[in-house]
Amino acid sequence: MQYEKFEYFNYEAYKFEFDGLKAIVVKPNVKPNGKWVYKTEYFTAFPDTQNEFLDRGYHLCYNENFTRWAPDSDLERKGRFIKFISKEFGLSEKCIPIGMSCGGMYAVKTAAKFPELIEAMYIDAPVMNLLSCPCDLGVAKSGFINEFLKAVNKTMAEVISYRMHPIDVMHVLVEKDIPIVMVAGDSDTVVPYEENGALLEKLYTEKGGRLIVHIKKGADHHPHGLDDPNIIVNEIESFIK
Repeated sequence: MQYEKFEYFNYEAYKFEFDGLKAIVVKPNVKPNGKWVYKTEYFTAFPDTQNEFLDRGYHLCYNENFTRWAPDSDLERKGRFIKFISKEFGLSEKCIPIGMSCGGMYAVKTAAKFPELIEAMYIDAPVMNLLSCPCDLGVAKSGFINEFLKAVNKTMAEVISYRMHPIDVMHVLVEKDIPIVMVAGDSDTVVPYEENGALLEKLYTEKGGRLIVHIKKGADHHPHGLDDPNIIVNEIESFIK
């Protein structure tokens, strides 16, 4: 494996290829704690929370996706990547996904397929229901339908009968006791909470799952995160310690 060193903010980082796609590992500047977070999409976007994890001794990792729409064919590689990072860098066998928007969909579907590899999750305005976003069949106004259908090579009729939306597999997460911190805006027009994250919240509440939800009043899809990233990291650590 060939690693190319670079600087990510003020952290030591390395680029390499995994299954032909770009991958990144960032090392903390403080003593490593052996745990790691996995940014599932949009690596450079809204980095405050992932950087707070770094400042507490976590490694930060990323692997490029074929498409941001989390097709089933991409999930096996996710499992291989988690196992590779654990072995190659001597880190925990379980990771903590950070998933924003479509990255939240990747986090949920990966956790449902490989629950034994997931310690906890932070998801933010997650895409949970493809008929909402990107298909805009409810109140969503994403405008992503053509991009999505082309990326996953499906027709609209196939998407309607598709049974691997994140909402179709989220029961695995609560059954496997995977704790979640979720953030969303109550005025999100791209991934409306009532059609997406609220469905996960309802299931976890009904089944007694470990879930903390932050609803940002008047907030649209962006920006992701909270003004104070310590809040999210503290809550994740309360689940795993």
